[in-house]
Amino acid sequence: MTQTFDIPAPASDAAPAPAAPAPHSTRYPLLATPHICLSGPVDHAMYQSFRDQLATAPTDGTLVIAISTLGGDPEVARLMGDEVRLLREYTGREILFLGKVAVYSAGATFMAHFPVDKRFLTQGTRLMIHERKLTADIHLEGPLKTLVPILQAKLHEIEESIRIEEEGFRDIVAGSKLGFDELCQKAPSNLYLEAEEARDLGLVLDVI
Repeated sequence: MTQTFDIPAPASDAAPAPAAPAPHSTRYPLLATPHICLSGPVDHAMYQSFRDQLATAPTDGTLVIAISTLGGDPEVARLMGDEVRLLREYTGREILFLGKVAVYSAGATFMAHFPVDKRFLTQGTRLMIHERKLTADIHLEGPLKTLVPILQAKLHEIEESIRIEEEGFRDIVAGSKLGFDELCQKAPSNLYLEAEEARDLGLVLDVI
């Protein structure tokens, strides 16, 4: 009786092709239609728009906030960011940040209030981080002893602004590959990052 055997085909040395990553539309479907869209200078008009849109946004589920800005008032940015923090902590909701086209200055201050794994940028977006700036004229007139408190008050204002700035810098880089000291070194000359650079540094989760 003759036996026959199946001879297996020679194994290929080529590794199987890696699976293509899922498209952004599948991974992050909510980012296509943000619930709150902010654009223009970061000022009290933007804050009012933020409040108005928040009032009409869904009250449960993930909330997406998009912003495009060349900068503005850092204290307004901190105000909006603090409201995001309170909403997240008191409701437990997931809140995502989406930067579009330009996220400069106060826009980056606002972004700092979101954990790095909740931050996204669109393709072609630039992120810019810099130091706070101050322009002030000090008029001194009168007895010398009365001038000292004036100078001390301005010095205290500057010192407190530096502390607030450093708090924001620490929040921006928390959980990323960019160190606080490195950011402090680069911020005086305005640190510009393309979206992909920000992603590679871990400042944002992904680019869409």
